[in-house]
Amino acid sequence: MTTNTLAHDHNVRASDAEREEVARIVQDAGAEGRLTLAETEERLAGIYGARFRHELAQYTADLPRERDRPQRPWPPGVRGVPRPLLVHGALAIVLATVLIVRWIVSGVPYFWPGFPLFWLAVSLFVHARIRGFRGPYRRARAS
Repeated sequence: MTTNTLAHDHNVRASDAEREEVARIVQDAGAEGRLTLAETEERLAGIYGARFRHELAQYTADLPRERDRPQRPWPPGVRGVPRPLLVHGALAIVLATVLIVRWIVSGVPYFWPGFPLFWLAVSLFVHARIRGFRGPYRRARAS
């Protein structure tokens, strides 16, 4: 649904899904700093009070469309590995390094970091398996 579609539907009542879509655009604009908190609240009140589709168009007329917004400044992952899994892996490496160095410094004859490292590896494996079955994290769709 685009703003042009909304502008031509003068006699068609707006659905809850249409109101939610426009509200999401306004909330995103508020989160990006394009609208003040007062403007965002005012527009949301108007959106949820709108009866017809053409009434919704005025709330997003001065906001950029989805395709006009700049993309994220960072890539979603490296070589197809999702960012949350990369963070988990990096934390596992740092923690493993700290545990092993602590074991070396402590002078204990048995390898006590084995138990925590085992569970750290299991958590990383489970995270990778879950990500493999689910795919990338997704926002809830307004359908």
